[in-house]
Amino acid sequence: MVTVSQSIHINAPVEDVFAYLDTAQNHAEVTPSLSEVRGVEALDNGGKRVEHTYKMASVGLDGELVERTHVENERMVFEMRGGLEGEIEIETTADDGGTELRYSAEYELPGTVLEAVATPFVRRYNERELRTTLENTKTRLEAER
Repeated sequence: MVTVSQSIHINAPVEDVFAYLDTAQNHAEVTPSLSEVRGVEALDNGGKRVEHTYKMASVGLDGELVERTHVENERMVFEMRGGLEGEIEIETTADDGGTELRYSAEYELPGTVLEAVATPFVRRYNERELRTTLENTKTRLEAER
């Protein structure tokens, strides 16, 4: 199991940060390895089901995200299905006139051999990916102000 979690302060209101991240296509703008978002469907809980392609070490992994928890302006929790199995949690909290954005992911790597050999590499890779995603989100939202 690989687990990564980071946070960043964004000089934008919680409502703006949450709304930006609640639009599935925006994730492809800020997440370097997310190469495609498609088939977005609204769910009864206010969340979404999204098909996507994520590239890890140049390998495309197709899957879907199903938003199990959707608390407006606070929290989104997605179940990851397909090439990667696990969970993504996004939290937004008002902080010093802006927003504290926390992004956490926990998932299983495909294949037991890949897991045994690649876990340390994948953890470092995804920590960098997560940091870049947060910084891209901050840049995008602060530039709009």
